[in-house]
Amino acid sequence: MTKPLEGRISILDAYKPYLHERWNAGITNMLQLHREITEQGYRGGYWPVRTYLVTFRAAGSGAPPVPAPPKARRISTWILRRPDTLDQDEHAQLADIRTRCPDLDRLATHVTEFAKILTSAGGARLNAWITTVEADDQPDLHSFATGLKRGWDAVIAGLTTPHNSGAVEGNVNRIKMIKRQMYGRAKFDLLRKRILLSH
Repeated sequence: MTKPLEGRISILDAYKPYLHERWNAGITNMLQLHREITEQGYRGGYWPVRTYLVTFRAAGSGAPPVPAPPKARRISTWILRRPDTLDQDEHAQLADIRTRCPDLDRLATHVTEFAKILTSAGGARLNAWITTVEADDQPDLHSFATGLKRGWDAVIAGLTTPHNSGAVEGNVNRIKMIKRQMYGRAKFDLLRKRILLSH
C-alpha cells in the first residue's frame, strides 16, 4: 500500500477528525463513512477514504484523535505578530501550516516583507513589493496594494520621512477629552482657557 506523501494537503484532511470520531464510536463501515463525509461536502472518491481508514483496521485499535486545525483568526495573528513574540509551539504550528499550504506561505512572506518596510522607513522598497504582490495570486493583497497606490504620495512620505502627525493627533485627543469633560456645562470661552492653561 502506498502511503500519502508527508506534508501534502489532501481534500480529506478537513474530514479526518470526524472519521476518527466515528471510527472510535464503532462505525467502521468504510462505504458508510465515505457516504457521511460526502454529505458534509467531501468531493473526493472512496479510495482515499479507504486507504486512510484501512491503517486503523490493520493496527487493530481505535483511531488516534486528530487535533483540530488552528482557526483562521489564530493563524492570522501568528502571521501578523513579530516572530520573536511567538512561543515554540506557535512557531512549530505556523511552520507546519506554511509547509502544507503554499498560498498561505507566500501570503505570510509578503506580510513579513511589508512589515520590514513599515518598521524601517523602507519606502524606497515599496514599489518592488507591490510589483511582487500583484504578480502573485493574492486577491486580498491586490486590494491592499491598490489602496496604497491611491494615496501614493502620502504613503511614501510616511515611509521615508522622520516626520509624522503623532503630536498633532495627541493634541486633538487631549482637546476632545477636555471637551467631553465639560459637555453641557460651559461654552467655548471656558474650553479655550482650559486648553491654553493645560500646557
